[in-house]
Amino acid sequence: MIYAIMYGLTVGAVLYLISVGFSLTFGTMRVINFAHTITYTLGAYLLIASIRSLGVPFFWGGAVGVAVAALAGYCIERFVIRRLYGESLDYTFIATYAVFLIGVDIVKWLWGVFPKPVSDPLGKTVDILGFVFPTYRLLVILLAIVVFFGLELFMRKTMVGKIIVAALDNREGVRCLGIGVEKYFSLAFVLGSALAALGGVLYAPITAVHPYMGSHILLLCFAVVLTGGLGNLRGTFLASFALGMLISITGRYWPAGSEIVAFIAMAAVLLARPIEA
Repeated sequence: MIYAIMYGLTVGAVLYLISVGFSLTFGTMRVINFAHTITYTLGAYLLIASIRSLGVPFFWGGAVGVAVAALAGYCIERFVIRRLYGESLDYTFIATYAVFLIGVDIVKWLWGVFPKPVSDPLGKTVDILGFVFPTYRLLVILLAIVVFFGLELFMRKTMVGKIIVAALDNREGVRCLGIGVEKYFSLAFVLGSALAALGGVLYAPITAVHPYMGSHILLLCFAVVLTGGLGNLRGTFLASFALGMLISITGRYWPAGSEIVAFIAMAAVLLARPIEA
């Protein structure tokens, strides 16, 4: 059970890094961004390409993956999403899903369709109260917590963060103050893309990297965002770890239903607290 809890915390950490970008983009721009998970996939593949082609260490390869995926996220926002501000969610749904499919095909064209393993970059374990845990998984959990508190400080203490938080609550009100919110939307989008790529980089040594890895995580991220509350960054953090633990513990006793329970929990939350129109 202890090991199931550790795995659940690891899954929750990765879910948080990806889902917080969904929460930011939907909260500020009212965009259902299916393209978000292609940056998650790109981060993982660019990590592998950097290690194998450039011969750089894991963490430098991860930095390259996050930086390039963030640039890809900016291009998606600049040339696709920005044209759809104020439009129906149907348009953003179709456009971003098309970007996701194009991104998957580009990944298959560049790196092939077969899964690519990534070894544990630390290869060490730590003994806690007689239980042996991989040091790398503890690092992933710690990084997610650091990112959470870093985002909290950024959103509460900086002017840019305060504008983004205000836009999460009342986008039109911020516009009425004469603030050009579009550039802050772009920043939120790039930040979310970078965090998704970081999630892909960190999860690569835990799972096999393949072109459709983003589609697998996509629905789980929606479950996290809907459970935690649209645009609620703290709720997203708590929901990520709660659902990660639920998935892991259920998988120990009922492997076939390990991910179903996440959507059951989401449905229960939505029944108790429906989304306001």
